[in-house]
Amino acid sequence: MAEHRQSKKRRYITWGAVGAAVLAGAGIAAQTSMAATTWPAQKTFTGRAFDTCTAPSLTAMKAWHTDKYYGAAAVYVGGKNRGCAQPNLTASWVKSVSSLGWKLVPIYVGAQPSCQTGSNPEKLSPSTAASLGTSDANDAVAKASALGMKAGSAIYLDMEPYDTTNKSCDDAVLTYVRSFGKQLRAKTYRAGFYGFTSSSAKAIATAGDKTDLPGNLWYALWDGKDTTTSDWPWGASQFTDHSRAHQYKVNSKETRGGVTLTVDRDTWDAPVAITG
Repeated sequence: MAEHRQSKKRRYITWGAVGAAVLAGAGIAAQTSMAATTWPAQKTFTGRAFDTCTAPSLTAMKAWHTDKYYGAAAVYVGGKNRGCAQPNLTASWVKSVSSLGWKLVPIYVGAQPSCQTGSNPEKLSPSTAASLGTSDANDAVAKASALGMKAGSAIYLDMEPYDTTNKSCDDAVLTYVRSFGKQLRAKTYRAGFYGFTSSSAKAIATAGDKTDLPGNLWYALWDGKDTTTSDWPWGASQFTDHSRAHQYKVNSKETRGGVTLTVDRDTWDAPVAITG
């Protein structure tokens, strides 16, 4: 997520300032509102993934698929704070890249906390967190569904760094995330979360009350390590059984199949979208 709303430099400054689910297994503990629903089988991807601000063209995706280095691509399906236009991201594109063998990771850039550095079109507060979480989740499902990402898909809520020592702000974020995740699951979509090990992901992983928090955690830790285990910052029993992803490098300029893209690198072992 290196460029969707902030420059790389800006994000490093922000990051430093703040303290530089599966249906079976450990992930279920956080997803307490899933039990009453019959769920589609989860689609899990394990391997290398990339994310980039604007979804690449179909031509680029075909070229990048030739060497099989990456098997999944994360795409920004919506959110008022999404920073890039998405001319390529259509239902036809999803169908075409899925038929090539790509797995897709839907990202939704939801409301951001008022204590966060920078300006955003949509901000949450203690008084609006719960209602925004519900309405944003409804929008995320509508956007993903319109692209052909079916019920049972995981949708990852993007939360950028913020001051987790600000208790009022942190509590509001957790309220928003719980509301978002609960509504996703009411719509039969799996809840995932993208955040930073120094702040937003840490808030989820270390929360004492796991009720309705996401069961799948995509953590940003730019240490260059292609792993979801050796640098995992929290308890080894957390987010196990295919519930982790790791963004380990950003702004990596790479040429594959004759096409050059600048992407963020991810190690993936978690749910993805159900398409086709």
